[in-house]
Amino acid sequence: MTESAYLARLLMRLGQGVEQLSEDRRRLHGDWLLRKQQRDGGFPGREPGSDLYYSAFALRALAVLGELTGPPAERAAAYLRAQLEQDVSVIDLISLVLAARQVEMAAGCGVLPADLATWSARLVEQLESLRTDDGGYAKSSEGHAGSTYQTFLIALVYEALEIPHPDADRARDFLLTQRREDGGFVEIRAMRRSGLNPTAAAVAALEILGQTDLPREPIIDFVAELQNDEGGFCANTRIPIADLLSTFTALQTLVSWNALDDVDGVAARRFAQAVEEPTGGFRAAGWDDDADVEYSFYGLGVLALTTL
Repeated sequence: MTESAYLARLLMRLGQGVEQLSEDRRRLHGDWLLRKQQRDGGFPGREPGSDLYYSAFALRALAVLGELTGPPAERAAAYLRAQLEQDVSVIDLISLVLAARQVEMAAGCGVLPADLATWSARLVEQLESLRTDDGGYAKSSEGHAGSTYQTFLIALVYEALEIPHPDADRARDFLLTQRREDGGFVEIRAMRRSGLNPTAAAVAALEILGQTDLPREPIIDFVAELQNDEGGFCANTRIPIADLLSTFTALQTLVSWNALDDVDGVAARRFAQAVEEPTGGFRAAGWDDDADVEYSFYGLGVLALTTL
């Protein structure tokens, strides 16, 4: 994965912001994440046992903290290599590829097969089997409508592996049809009201696919309107409660366009601090009782983006 890739640039940006946090705070969250690592080298979600999806988030969080090195990175690489031998779902395969590239980039630990060309060709075949008639990608082979988020993830995988997108024009066209009059984007075409996370995914995917002339003001206005009195951002206009995922994706979109001044960054930071656990990790929202590795990545991301 080159330094110009979307994911590499994002993690570099977050790493620069996290460096501004106190050493004690970085160590607190780094130690918490490292304690989550399982014997096989993976990381769990909220259920026992290693999980590829959550492992990818844990590794990203450790990377931005500068902790994805040495034995923890080597154990993670071993876990990922073992998963290559398993028959995993496409969703897990996407997490596996992105996690593998993360470990390689941060620690130099090789994960993907030596015969990468042959393996990548099979991967492309699997991913393209999810292509739908509307030009997007479904979340499973049974899906008939493209998903904005899945289309973003697949674009991310192709870029991470330096594989030319098989049909970038159709993917771009699909994403542009997901825009709505409220300024945002929807997850599937049947929806009428936009969501914050599909909007962030669409903006990022279009950037990866080379679409740089989006009308930004309507999108920025849509995102800004979703910040609530808690200081965080809501997933859509029908959900009154802020959450860390939506807050992170909102800030990432705004920061990438130098538009953070259009919202209250200090309030967003306070929201993240309100769900930050004193023993390490972050909860999803005020209603949540437990921290997990995914939301800990988002929490660190919010602190980083509001520090830059």
